[in-house]
Amino acid sequence: MQLEVGKIYEGKVTGITKFGAFVELEKGTTGMVHISEVANTYVNEIKDHIQEGQTVKVKVLSMGDDGKISLSIKKAQPRPERSDRPQRNNRQGGDSDRGGHQGGRQGGRRSYSERPEPVDFAKNPPPVYDVRTTSGDADFEDMMAKFKATSEERFSDLKHVMDNKRRGASRRR
Repeated sequence: MQLEVGKIYEGKVTGITKFGAFVELEKGTTGMVHISEVANTYVNEIKDHIQEGQTVKVKVLSMGDDGKISLSIKKAQPRPERSDRPQRNNRQGGDSDRGGHQGGRQGGRRSYSERPEPVDFAKNPPPVYDVRTTSGDADFEDMMAKFKATSEERFSDLKHVMDNKRRGASRRR
């Protein structure tokens, strides 16, 4: 059987580690499910979700040139309903909420119905972290390496600016 990226297969869990689980899809073909791909909730211990020898459905995320197969259990399952989340308490300001005040600004405080000023991204753009690779299927290690490199560059630039400010302040004394 030839594996295809994006397809769902059934396999048997052959090993569990702190960072993931190994799943045998066919004789001699084993892939790994990273801990972040085990369930739709936070996974502290993989053994709380799956056991060795268990048969699971997995989706093939990527197949590397080095033979590594990246799998996901959570993406092989239907997406959970959003209604599981607790709903927010959206108060609009009534008599019982705030001692008789009926919304609006009272004593310099913002009411619940007011919204903050929108940010002008043309003047103050947010930082951009481009962690994509040219292949489009970046694995976690590649993304972390690129993030670390850009973070170190930015930190170095910031440190250089701060050192120059300190030098300039000491010269003026």
